Amino acid sequence: MKRTLTPGKYLITGITVMAVFFIFFYVKVQLSAIDKVDKAKEISFNVPENSSCSEISESLYKVGLVRGPDLMNFYSRFYNLDNLLKPGKYKLRTSQSIPEIVGILVKGSNDLRIFTIPEGYTLSQIIDLLVKQGLADENLLKIALKNSRGYDFPFIKNIPRDITLEGYLFPDTYHIGSDTTEEQIVAMMLNRFQVEMTKLDFINKAAGRNLDLHQAVTIASLIEGEALIDKERPVIASVIFNRLKINMPLQIDATVKYALGGNKTKIYYRDLKVDSPYNTYLIRGLPPGPINSPGSVSMDAVINPAVTGYLYYVAKNDGSHAFSSSLQEHNNNISRYQ
Repeated sequence: MKRTLTPGKYLITGITVMAVFFIFFYVKVQLSAIDKVDKAKEISFNVPENSSCSEISESLYKVGLVRGPDLMNFYSRFYNLDNLLKPGKYKLRTSQSIPEIVGILVKGSNDLRIFTIPEGYTLSQIIDLLVKQGLADENLLKIALKNSRGYDFPFIKNIPRDITLEGYLFPDTYHIGSDTTEEQIVAMMLNRFQVEMTKLDFINKAAGRNLDLHQAVTIASLIEGEALIDKERPVIASVIFNRLKINMPLQIDATVKYALGGNKTKIYYRDLKVDSPYNTYLIRGLPPGPINSPGSVSMDAVINPAVTGYLYYVAKNDGSHAFSSSLQEHNNNISRYQ
């Protein structure tokens, strides 16, 4: 049977077509450039590390590159590009549409320079890495590191004034521009430490174990220096806490390496006599400060240590450790594994 459209259905169809056309036109306008090419302005735009798509969208709106605070966010998520936006410094123009801007952010900045600080790197190693890669001037970097009180982070006040920023430059991958200063590089790493610390609720949980921030970061660095396997980090933390509880020297080889300058790969018995406040074979309790930059797993091990009766551990050839509660068992492990 032949079907015909009634006048009412014609009206509904017409309204639907008009609505679709209006929405299409509205979206097209909203995604278009703010200015024509001949009136365009160039705007420097920075995408910080770990910025969310919504944060970038809001920032683009604030500097006058898009028409609304959520438009770029909507467009990026619609096309599954929201996790592909790269940090860095950009030169954008008001004559560029949202699709063009998103394309640039996905491609990445031509001025983008990337470096990675591995977990367990010492301050000296971090300096060497940045200088050798041409990312920083050595003298300016050392000045930037020395002026720890000049950085506006709440945790800075908890670092003893006679102690460096050793342990507080978070190991991670960073994106910078060619004009990023030494102070900005240091601030980025301190900020990343602040973010990670907040994520773990590190200060509050450390306080629950009667530790201040500096003590907790120091223990995290000891764990980082000793452990190669993540699942062993809470166990090594338990050994450290068990020894501290009975005022037993920690006797951690990583502290001796640090006292010797951090370059030795193997420790000999004569090295255990090095005269240093960082030599935990000679001192009781914790060393004056961290011995490297601990990662999040080692930090978590401090606030969530395993519950054990272990007082000793010895390294095996595969990088794991044999743990024991008595000296006799420990000596047996030494004979077996070394």
